[in-house]
Amino acid sequence: MRLARIRTDDGVLTGEYDDGTVETDDGAYVVGGDAELLAPCEPSACYCVGRNFAETIEQMEYETPDQPDWFIKPPVSVVAPGTDVEYPSWTEELTYAGELAAVIDEECTDLAEDEVDDAVRGYTIMNDLDALDQPGRTARKAFDGSGPLGPWIETDLDPDAVDMTTHVGGELRQEANTELMLFSPREVVSFLSERYTFKPGDVVSFGSPANPGLVEPGDEVEIRYEGVGTLRNTVVKGE
Repeated sequence: MRLARIRTDDGVLTGEYDDGTVETDDGAYVVGGDAELLAPCEPSACYCVGRNFAETIEQMEYETPDQPDWFIKPPVSVVAPGTDVEYPSWTEELTYAGELAAVIDEECTDLAEDEVDDAVRGYTIMNDLDALDQPGRTARKAFDGSGPLGPWIETDLDPDAVDMTTHVGGELRQEANTELMLFSPREVVSFLSERYTFKPGDVVSFGSPANPGLVEPGDEVEIRYEGVGTLRNTVVKGE
């Protein structure tokens, strides 16, 4: 099942997405007609893991971590699918990162790996935007609009062997499979839950394959995860 959040004349609603239509308790709505897709959840925080693919570590010349390496994006980082993403005026090096992300279903903490599936509502996609020329991870990654999210939550997905691609302006930039992660999605959620109490709607993303390039205003970024869908956003010049 694909769970989507939409904005309609009747307010913000949640329902099941199927072939361009979202079926809610209040009726059916056509995306692009009488509804627009919103980010599929409203997280209190986005917990993002980095350095989780060997090729990324090699490309960026990082040290290999012996445990998941993470940072946090605030709620203001979240951007809806299909909306424009502003290129910040204070950076000259903005890059993308196509990441699979779990959405937490219920308040939980200290999960064993075999408890993770019951605590996760499903999976979506994040574009972890990164201003590479800024000092420190918070400055680089936790700014307004730095986390496009969507297009919906897929509730029926085994995250352990999922193919992915990222295209920028129609050019293939990333291609990988989640089985290449150093730490599996269930390992990551369990690990972070030892340190945080997750709230419903919180997001845990699992890192990106190698990042071969920057984005520029006018570029459309398309991130596809097999079995989930495609997250599309266009980069535009900021004010």
